[in-house]
Amino acid sequence: MSRFRTKIELPDYEKKLDYRDKIVLMGSCFAESIGEKLTSRCFPVDVNPFGILYNPVSVGNSLELLMEEKKFKDKDIFFANGRWNSYHHHSRFSHQDKKICLEEINKRVTFGAEQLRQAGFLFITFGTAWVYENRDDEKVVSNCHKQPVKQFLRYRLNVDETVARWETLLTRLWEMNPGLQVIFTVSPIRHWKDGAHENQISKSVLFLVIETLLNRFEKVRITYFPSYEIVMDELRDYRFYAPDMVHLSDTAVDYIWERFSDVLITKDSLSIMNRVEKLRRATEHRPFDEHGKDYRLFLDNQLTQADKLMKQYPFLNIQDILEYFLRKLKE
Repeated sequence: MSRFRTKIELPDYEKKLDYRDKIVLMGSCFAESIGEKLTSRCFPVDVNPFGILYNPVSVGNSLELLMEEKKFKDKDIFFANGRWNSYHHHSRFSHQDKKICLEEINKRVTFGAEQLRQAGFLFITFGTAWVYENRDDEKVVSNCHKQPVKQFLRYRLNVDETVARWETLLTRLWEMNPGLQVIFTVSPIRHWKDGAHENQISKSVLFLVIETLLNRFEKVRITYFPSYEIVMDELRDYRFYAPDMVHLSDTAVDYIWERFSDVLITKDSLSIMNRVEKLRRATEHRPFDEHGKDYRLFLDNQLTQADKLMKQYPFLNIQDILEYFLRKLKE
């Protein structure tokens, strides 16, 4: 029988996600995509408390700030282009009001720090080995916030130095949270502005850093999920890309999520997840008559199912789904 694609063999992960585990995801757009899948299925997730991060230094800096539970102050932000910004944060945290900017930043740090201390899993997605260093203080920034190019020094990270930094960082993380499982992945999204060749070199640096770390720590503490390889080999076709031909299509993300779920979520949690997904789809149902008897019966049945699920699994947080059906019944 002919084979029309190469399929990536996924490892048998010793530790798998469970609804009882808190989960932190940090890194590039790919971390956001998987984070959204977990969030919509009501896993206890914190996704990118500093916003989207692309390089190992920025991710590492952010983890250190969470461990320290840093309190950001006026001196930690700057005003440019009509908004207050932080070099540690994505532009989603920028705001015209300084007070609101700091409040949102500190609220996410507080929540993220607590989540990290209690987390069973930390997913790290590296996107690029290229960094921008602020010439004023010689620190790598997470976002340039459209400041003049001459203000930054751009360079590619060194494998050995990055490994040394992350060895120290991982040791600190496990001292704080001994049961934390760290799962690395490399984003399958290409940084095309670097050029095809430079993008490949950049990704190679990331692979070497992760591989070295995997060889230096126990498998029960650190592992790898091959999202990059799945896209490059299993989804080797432009129909799996968005119109910009760089980012992934929804179909590609759904496929990676399917493979992720198969090997990284426990059987019990997969069963719960299927029931949560049905309830979530029910919230998207749009009837012909919102005030008709049939729709009222539908809502009442869904509310019963949600209530039954919460009683069966008290650790499960589907409060938003429950509140949706209650609100629609009262309308």
